[in-house]
Amino acid sequence: MVETTGGGPGDGTAEVLDRPLPDGVRRRVVQIVSDGFGGLTVGELPAQLRQYARFAPNRRAKFAGNAMASALETDPLFRQRIGEKLREAQPELTGALDSGSPPPAADPLDVAAAAYVLRPTGWVKLVTAAGEEAQRADAERADEESRAELERLREELDRAREQTRVDTERLRTELDAAKKEADSLHRKLRAALSDVKRGEAALRKIQGEIEAVRAERQAQVSAAESESRRLKSRLGEAEAALEATRRAAREGRSVEDMRVRLLLDTLLDATQGLRRELALPPVSVRPAETVDAVEPGRMTPKDIAARALSEHDPAILDQLLELPQAHLVVDGYNVTKTGYPQMPLEKQRLRLLGQLSQLAAQTGAEVTCVFDGAELAAPVLLAPPRGVRVLFSKPGVTADELIRQLVRAEPPGRPVIVASTDREVADGVARAGARPVASAMLLKRLS
Repeated sequence: MVETTGGGPGDGTAEVLDRPLPDGVRRRVVQIVSDGFGGLTVGELPAQLRQYARFAPNRRAKFAGNAMASALETDPLFRQRIGEKLREAQPELTGALDSGSPPPAADPLDVAAAAYVLRPTGWVKLVTAAGEEAQRADAERADEESRAELERLREELDRAREQTRVDTERLRTELDAAKKEADSLHRKLRAALSDVKRGEAALRKIQGEIEAVRAERQAQVSAAESESRRLKSRLGEAEAALEATRRAAREGRSVEDMRVRLLLDTLLDATQGLRRELALPPVSVRPAETVDAVEPGRMTPKDIAARALSEHDPAILDQLLELPQAHLVVDGYNVTKTGYPQMPLEKQRLRLLGQLSQLAAQTGAEVTCVFDGAELAAPVLLAPPRGVRVLFSKPGVTADELIRQLVRAEPPGRPVIVASTDREVADGVARAGARPVASAMLLKRLS
């Protein structure tokens, strides 16, 4: 930073600073400019500094330090205005500088910064002396810090030596204790080896005794097996004699009794097969019911048989549900898309489940409704109605497969009715022992 402005031979502005401005002096100069900055109007400021006019002094010194130092160096008018503000703020220091005798007790950096701004005669010497004084102070401070650091390191070294001595004593004590413990362990190990040898000898003795007992037991087992074979032979002879006695008793029966029993068995098998085929509840026929007559409000046996054989009459579903422990499995979407496909799926489910709840209350049968859940983006929030079990198939599993799993899970002989118009589902559940009914029949019954 060099001042090259012209002036008279007795004016300090003609002097030139031949070295960079010391950092300490530069910081004080920037602070002086920042403090006097606020007392100037925007028009009195250099163009490059007008953008910082509204900044606080500390913020202005932080962000506009280089710009203020450059303007102070290159703009004599701006330097003169800052000097006037400095004279107003520090009259004693500036007066002493103008008289050529700076106060001895003043900070050299403050004196040098004020001299740099006011440019009295001999200001270069003041700035240079302040820089050298700051360097000497920095050197003394660094030397003092070095001595303090050296003293701290010596203290740390003494502490480390003391700690090392303590650790060495502790480790020596621990080593002695470890040696004593090792000696004790060696003695225990020798005693344990002696115990092991004695144990091995006792084990060999016990093994010999076990072998003797095993041989004796084997002989006893052989004798027991011989006795068992003898008893089995006698038992076989007794069973053969008993069978011969039974055969003689059976052959003693009349041929007429055998024919009657055979006819009765044939009739029972035929009746049971017809009952399974018609899915009729069991009935007991009484003699009075064999008289050919028409009772009021009742149908003839011929009409009942005709109605039972009708696959489209919803009454057959009532007959099936009246069977003991009947279980109705409903293919949900198959039924709803058959009866009311124009409705949204949610309303289809709610309508069907409400009707199935009424059917369960009327018949007392177990009702399970299965919906296809493989295509659902999220689980369905649904409160199942009373008496109806609601199931959704898992991802990758269709509702048809879930229905077949439900049928296979039931014990053989339990009446299971599956409502679906899907031919593949109907055939599959029929092979598993369930009774398929059409979705239209269920819809008729529900309506």
